Amino acid sequence: MIPVECAICAKHRGEGCLVGPLVWADDLVVVSHRLGEFSGYLFVETRRHVAALDGLTPDEVSAVSRAAWCAARGLRAELAPEHVFSAIAGRSVSHFHQHVFVRHRGTPAEIGWMDGASWTGAPAVDIGALCRRLAGYF
Repeated sequence: MIPVECAICAKHRGEGCLVGPLVWADDLVVVSHRLGEFSGYLFVETRRHVAALDGLTPDEVSAVSRAAWCAARGLRAELAPEHVFSAIAGRSVSHFHQHVFVRHRGTPAEIGWMDGASWTGAPAVDIGALCRRLAGYF
């Protein structure tokens, strides 16, 4: 059962505050870029509403892992970051989503691994153009 307030389900319908630039999608997963100025922060989300990793079907697991791998390869090639991270937390929205994001070179050491997007010194990138380039890695 899909909760009416699921922000990610709304996002997939093109509605709500989470709608961001689309990178790539198929029948099982959607990959999009985080809203805002910070470049290199992607979400891999299942189309089907499911709360957690252990609720995915085998086909969804394969699709998610492949999409995360493609996203990481694309981010590394396009942005040449210090590191590409991936995390599945699922605390704020109960719809499966995996974060795939960069730590830009030069990010100060005191900025935590999950807080890179708070660094105002990150390089400016045209997010739309980046998403179009990243689509070629899928």
